[in-house]
Amino acid sequence: MDILRFITAGSVDNGKSTLIGRLLYDTKNILADQMNAIEKASKSRNNGEIDLALLTDGLRSEREQGITIDVAYKYFQTANRKFISIDAPGHLQYTRNMVTGASNADLAIILVDARLGVIEQTKRHSLIAGMLKIPYVIVAINKMDLVDFSEDTFLKIAADYRELADKLKIENLKIIPVSALNGDNIVDKSPSMPWYQGETLLSVLETADVHRGAAEQGARFPVQFVLRPQTSELHDYRGYAGRLISGKLRKGDRISALPSGSSSVIAGIEVYGKEVDEIVVPQSATILLEDDIDISRGDILTAGTDQPVPTQDVKSLICWMDDRKELKPGNKYLLQHGTSRVRCSVKQIDYRIDINSYVQEEGVEALRLNDVASVLLRTAQPIAFDPYSHNRANGGAILIDETSNVTVGACMLEEV
Repeated sequence: MDILRFITAGSVDNGKSTLIGRLLYDTKNILADQMNAIEKASKSRNNGEIDLALLTDGLRSEREQGITIDVAYKYFQTANRKFISIDAPGHLQYTRNMVTGASNADLAIILVDARLGVIEQTKRHSLIAGMLKIPYVIVAINKMDLVDFSEDTFLKIAADYRELADKLKIENLKIIPVSALNGDNIVDKSPSMPWYQGETLLSVLETADVHRGAAEQGARFPVQFVLRPQTSELHDYRGYAGRLISGKLRKGDRISALPSGSSSVIAGIEVYGKEVDEIVVPQSATILLEDDIDISRGDILTAGTDQPVPTQDVKSLICWMDDRKELKPGNKYLLQHGTSRVRCSVKQIDYRIDINSYVQEEGVEALRLNDVASVLLRTAQPIAFDPYSHNRANGGAILIDETSNVTVGACMLEEV
């Protein structure tokens, strides 16, 4: 059974936490003691109903204010699939938390309040989903019960969002009218909206083929650890442990070790100590080579005709996440790309993207919290990456502040 990672995003009070709670409740993934605790907490708030949002809002400050502050992860499963849900905060100042949660998501659920329609935070979260190339996007037009389940309201908001999606080149899009509070179109079809003939939210989650094509990409295997037991039984053993992030690798394949460019042939593949003939994304394994070549943590083993070319000049779309310091030309950071960490400097800011109009603004001197911009970086050593638009797994990176070790930027790398 495969695992689907999905993130819920939207503005404040759009019902993200309630939607996740409803999914857990209606799929019977809530334990009895959890249910008892939620019932007690709901009674203490005198709202007369069970507050399903309490399933994800675990911080005391979140429960007191009725908002989500930190990213919340929940694990559940149905008969068809396992899920990891990521509940992202809606407040503007917590947008960076949404970037963090979305970086590994296979699918995004963007909530829209049926009373408000597409607003600024909807555009911001959609821009991030588009930038991160999340394979599937579901727009859940929530609180349909507060607009009398109006089909006209739904169609107008859906048309507005499709116009937005076209600008952002979001391809796999589903738009569903829901009421998270009442459970309409979450797990079961809603009798209150007979005019909607599409799928329920859970049905889309269970059937979305988010890994289609990942196995057909070029093989990329970042080396996490070099295994040298040096025991009498394994005196000459040298294995390269890691996780295959795209493509396939087979015994006998010729590989290149980047950025050095050295090559060899795969002599063996081990998974959990057992020899196998082939691995596919996203399996973890140990690779054995016919030749002793210089490979260390941070190198990447590649196979296939479409090979990345190691470079020190890197163009990147960056979402700036630091609320204390600005990004300026000349600043120095650590660039973490896969298992590789190198020093880099900011050469120039090419343009910033206006969050409302998506116009590229040139002449920008610095980036502030939540700014999205195209930036040219120069690394101290060459790195081997694929353009993010072609390979999410090998085109993503983060910027780290050298002094505080805090992640300050999310990067989508592109060739210069």
